[in-house]
Parts: sequence; structure tokens; C-alpha cells
Amino acid sequence: MSLLQLEDVTRTVLPPDQPALTILNGVDLTVEPGDRISIVGRSGSGKSTLLNLMGLLDVPTSGLLSFDGKPVKSYSGAARDRVRGAQIGFIFQQFNLLPGRTALENVAMPLLYAEGRQFWRRRALAAGMLEQVGLGHRVDSMPDRLSGGEQQRVAIARSLVRGPRLILADEPTGALDLDTGQSVMELIDEVATGTGAALVTITHDPAIARRARDHFRLDRGVLTRAEVLA
Repeated sequence: MSLLQLEDVTRTVLPPDQPALTILNGVDLTVEPGDRISIVGRSGSGKSTLLNLMGLLDVPTSGLLSFDGKPVKSYSGAARDRVRGAQIGFIFQQFNLLPGRTALENVAMPLLYAEGRQFWRRRALAAGMLEQVGLGHRVDSMPDRLSGGEQQRVAIARSLVRGPRLILADEPTGALDLDTGQSVMELIDEVATGTGAALVTITHDPAIARRARDHFRLDRGVLTRAEVLA
């Protein structure tokens, strides 16, 4: 069974006093456990809209979007929130760390919504995740005392601390220099491999996209397979 399935998915919005605007048009995409997929596209191509659908933040206007074999339209809003919180990890270009919280507290934040063992062991789990991303010595550091690469590592640890089955990385290295960006991508791939998670990277950078095994291009809302990325 596929982890995530999009079949002939469209997303249309209705701007005030304007004709309907189709942002995604007939998108087909299958994500299996352990997949490594990259999606490249220019600004305005629909990447953010596609990310919102894959992350269960939105539902299609038409077509079928399924997670774990179940149509997403059959979920209530609360059920989508639960699935997204427990099984989908987001990594963004902006780190979005809470400035008044330590690295440990930032990473433990998603576990406040967990249940049972994960909730009660949240500090230990957060510390272990920071150790895994090479920041075990920085658990008590505030974000403003961390470098850009370290802040992104904290953000990665926070995204992965609940052990998501699907990782969505949206321009994850856009705020980093080239060398730091490459090391961050190696880290994301290493952690995803260790947990068996699928990784979908949305980027405009061909060098980052080439790290994936399957490549796609999004252009004016149409998703096509890209054989070779220049």
C-alpha cells in the first residue's frame, strides 16, 4: 500500500472579483515508504500548494488524495491534524524556532501533543534527537546562540522527533551556505534512512534535487517526471 497517493489532483482558488485560478492541474504522484523524491519548480509554479496537499494542510478541489490508502477527504479536520502531527514532518527554509526556548525545549515541543510514553519521555526523546543531529552538547543553548546550520539542525530534530513516516522538506537549505546546505541534506537523508521514512524535497536548486532517486518538475501546476536534472 502506498504511503501517499495523488491521482488527477487539481487545486483551484476563487480570488475576489476574479475568475477561478487553477494552481494545480491533473497532478499524479505516488510516494512509497522509503522513497527519495525531489520536485523542482520556479516561484509561482504551485510548489507551496502541492506541499500543503501532501502535508494534509489542505484538500484537493478535485481528484483523489490518499494517505495510507484512505482518502483524505474522508478525514475530519481533527483527524487530519492528528495524522499530520504524528506521521508527517515538515522542514522549512526558515527555522521557526521559539526564541525564548532552549534547543531541547524547541525539539520537545511537538511531543506536548503526543500520548502515553512519547509524552512522558519527551525531554529524553528530544535530547536523543539532538544527539543524533550532532547537537547533544547544545541542548541548553538558545537559538540566538546557534549558527544558521545549528539552528537548521534543531529544526530538523524538532520535525523528526515523533518519528514521521513522511518528511516534507521545503527549500531546506535556502538560508544556508553551500557547504552547510550539503551537510544538512546528508543529515536529513541519513535520519530518514534510519527510520525508513519517505523524503520529498521541494526545491529550485538542481544540486539538491539530484540527491533524490526520483525527480519531478512542476511547471504552471503540471507535474512531470524529469529524467535528468542539469
